[in-house]
Formats: sequence, structure tokens, C-alpha cells
Amino acid sequence: MDVLERIDEQVKNNPVVIYMKGSPEAPACGFSARAAATLTSTGVEFSYVNVLTDPEIFQNLPRYANWPTFPQIYIGGELAGGGDIIVEMAEKGELKGVLEEAVTNAKEADS
Repeated sequence: MDVLERIDEQVKNNPVVIYMKGSPEAPACGFSARAAATLTSTGVEFSYVNVLTDPEIFQNLPRYANWPTFPQIYIGGELAGGGDIIVEMAEKGELKGVLEEAVTNAKEADS
């Protein structure tokens, strides 16, 4: 499977997914740490992909949605943005509701 197809499958099969350096439990950069902590603080389940362990994804993810930096957060199959955008959404009180809606919509689509 082509790497862009793998990315597309991950984005479409996970209501919330963060492409980050490291894992939520052991982030490998400050931006990834902040974004993962922000997502975790909502209590909504999310998936992650450690781009440091998959060189193909690391090299090609910026082409997928024309976003050059990490982390990248996808909600409901769409690029929400990077860590700063997620933090801003949380500060405005918008993030948890958007995440919950994506999870609900995914569950309804599966049934």
C-alpha cells in the first residue's frame, strides 16, 4: 500500500488522530507534548502515530494535507491543524465538543 493511502486510511478510520514525535506518554518534542496533553485533557479517546518510527509517514505526511510541520491533528477525517490550533480551541472551550462530535459521528457511521 502506498504511504499516502496508509495515511488516508488512518485519518479516515480514526475519529481523532495526532501525528506526533513520540507518543502521548513519551513525547519527543515540546510541540507534540503540548498538543497530546491538550487532547488528553479533554478525556476524549484519540489515536496517535509516532512519525519518528515510520520514516515514510514522516517524509510524506506534509504532502498529504499540505501542512509542513508536526504535530498534525485530524478530527473527523479533516486536518484541524497543529498544536497551537488545538490549544487555542481548548482555551476557547471548543475542543472537547468537536472531538466528542467526531467520535459520535464515527460510531454512528459504523452502526
